[in-house]
Amino acid sequence: MDIYPLQSGVGLEEVSTFGKYLGGTAANVSVAAARLGRDVALVSRVGDDPFGRYLLAELTRLGVDNRRVATDPEHKTPITFCEIFPPDDFPLYFYRLPKAPDMCISIDQLDEDEVRGARILWSTVSGLSEEPSRSTQLHALALRARRAHTILDLDYRPMFWESPDAATEQIALALESVTVAVGNREECEVAVGETDPLRAADALLERGVELAIVKQGPKGVLAKTRDEQVEVEPFLIDVVNGLGAGDAFGGALCHGLLSGWGIERTLRYANAAGAIVAGRLECSTAMPTSDEVEALLEQRT
Repeated sequence: MDIYPLQSGVGLEEVSTFGKYLGGTAANVSVAAARLGRDVALVSRVGDDPFGRYLLAELTRLGVDNRRVATDPEHKTPITFCEIFPPDDFPLYFYRLPKAPDMCISIDQLDEDEVRGARILWSTVSGLSEEPSRSTQLHALALRARRAHTILDLDYRPMFWESPDAATEQIALALESVTVAVGNREECEVAVGETDPLRAADALLERGVELAIVKQGPKGVLAKTRDEQVEVEPFLIDVVNGLGAGDAFGGALCHGLLSGWGIERTLRYANAAGAIVAGRLECSTAMPTSDEVEALLEQRT
């Protein structure tokens, strides 16, 4: 559950009104892909509480299949607060102790035929931070046997890990099974020890990834395969809240890969989707439609 202030430029101690939204990076990416017309299911858990019931209903309302989202009898639905200081400062405050239910997803929640047969499997580094989520996610990745498109979002969040080295160890295991890796420069440093975009992409390719995508913030996005290298500039917009831009990028990346587009077109489309969400307050409910993305792309041309 994301709890976002309806006032920007002030700390939470001064905020008087908030909005509640479906949150979590995997859920946001799912909604982003669903808004673009894709058939999406989420594997996760929520608490047995009013927020959990809200999230299950919201997933359905936003077009995401929630049948693999279990209700955890022990752990409460986690809450994340943010502060909004545009254009580039959006502190997050996680309330997930003693344990968040999404870290309790179990192998019995998976339909192994669905996992093998899905045209895309999207997984997150955050999901590798605790058991049993870690084993469940690694099991799902292994079932894929590097089938296209098996994607790892390098969403390293230091507060979820004992140390960067602990994250690096688990990421290395996951990279053995994925075909696409996507992350920013800091996340690439944790994953493969490189912050330079080209070296980071090369290091990911050396691990067996087929497509490495490195986000460079205001410098745009770099993507590399063994045969092709593409760099795409960002869209310049007035930032309202930058927190959901990466998830919009992820959903649009899935859409482009499923559409069979080339790398450059896919990246431009994903950049446009991210820019649209960065210009809005919320995350999940801000995800754009195809018409909105195409309209922004036409403005660029």
